[in-house]
Parts: sequence; C-alpha cells; structure tokens
Amino acid sequence: MSLLTVVQSAARRLGIAVPTSVAGSSDVQALQLMEFVTEEGQDLTDRYPWARLQTEATFVTVASTLQGAMTTLASSNFQYLLNDTIWNRSKRRPIYGGLSPEEWQRFQASPVTGPIEQFRIRGGNLYFTPIPTAGETCAFEYLSGNWCESNLGVGHDACTADTDVFRLPERLILLGVIWRWKRSKGLAYAEDFRLYETEVANAQGRDAGKPRLSLDGSPTDRLPGIVVPQGNWNL
Repeated sequence: MSLLTVVQSAARRLGIAVPTSVAGSSDVQALQLMEFVTEEGQDLTDRYPWARLQTEATFVTVASTLQGAMTTLASSNFQYLLNDTIWNRSKRRPIYGGLSPEEWQRFQASPVTGPIEQFRIRGGNLYFTPIPTAGETCAFEYLSGNWCESNLGVGHDACTADTDVFRLPERLILLGVIWRWKRSKGLAYAEDFRLYETEVANAQGRDAGKPRLSLDGSPTDRLPGIVVPQGNWNL
C-alpha cells in the first residue's frame, strides 16, 4: 500500500469523501489524514526497534575522545543506538557503555586509564575513553528514522508523495490513522484503539523472529563440544 491507498482505505472505512490525491492536495480532510499517517509512522518508530529499520554503520577511530557526531558516523536518519552493538573489529572486542555522566567525569578525572574502551553519547556525539588508537575499524547497529520510502527506495521520515510506501507494517499505519481521526473528531474510538494495540503487539511478536528462551541458562546446543548424532551404532 502507498500513502494514497492507505488514506483512501481509511476514508472509505470512516465514511468520508475518498480523495484522488493526497500530497499537494488542497482538500483539508485529505491533508489531515496525511498528517495522521506521519504521526503514526513516527510513533511506531519510537516505540519499538523494528527489524526493517535496523541498519549498520562502520567508522574508523581517531586519536581523540570525540569520535564524531552520530548522524555523521551513521547517517542523517540516525534515531538511536541499539544496545550492546558497538564493537572494535580491529581488536575483536566490544566497546562497553554507555557511560553515565557521573561515570564519564570520574574517568576523565582519573590519572589511571584502563585497557577496556568504553563509550558515551553526549550532545549527539560519540565519545571513547581511553583515547583509542587511530585507524581502528569499529561498527555498531542503530535504528533508522526512515519509516517510509519513495517508489525508488529512497528513505524518508515523512511521506512526501502519493506513491511513497512504508517500511513498517501497513495494517498498523491504517489502523492508527483510523483511531487518530476518530479521536480528533470527538468520536468514540476505544474499540478501534484496542484493535490497533492488539495488532501492534502481534506485529512486534512476529518481527524478525525471536530466540528460544531457557530458564536454566543458555541453550546447550549452541555451545562447542562433541556432537553425537542420533541413531544406532554397531558395538
């Protein structure tokens, strides 16, 4: 579904005039529905790290605590860092963090620097302590804010054309537009909101596949060791 088809579907369900165009339209109703599409897309992006929006960035260290702006190291669509994903690939070890302001200031005041690199994000910038060796390759994963894209695959954080499509589940966009429109008009929307929240929870549960959880520790079938295949053997 595109921006236009989602708005048209929402209009039919709401019993209002179905627009023939949305972006650039002078129809106040169509423009309002478009705003609800944008609000829904941004809210869904903020509330859950959808696999479709996860991406990777790599950078080369400089001999300074300041490594650069996150929007430069990653991209302008950087939303937030995914925890425990910063690794120094040259040294093959993790960069621990993020440090709290208190921890960071304690490390800066300490005359002793340890061998373990740690990071802090402050003011949208990435900092390392102790100062790393220049030229080492590091990588991390982050969530992109580009929840929609053009028909040519160019990502956006808001729809700008009728032909724009979604990187998030389209049904959630549609259901979100419906309850938001009803709320704005002072109409009953509790049931629509309940259905929407149920579908969001279902989509999150299915997103990207989930690991098998064990109450007695890590799964033993992933640990190194001798593998004995099932079957019969001659003794």
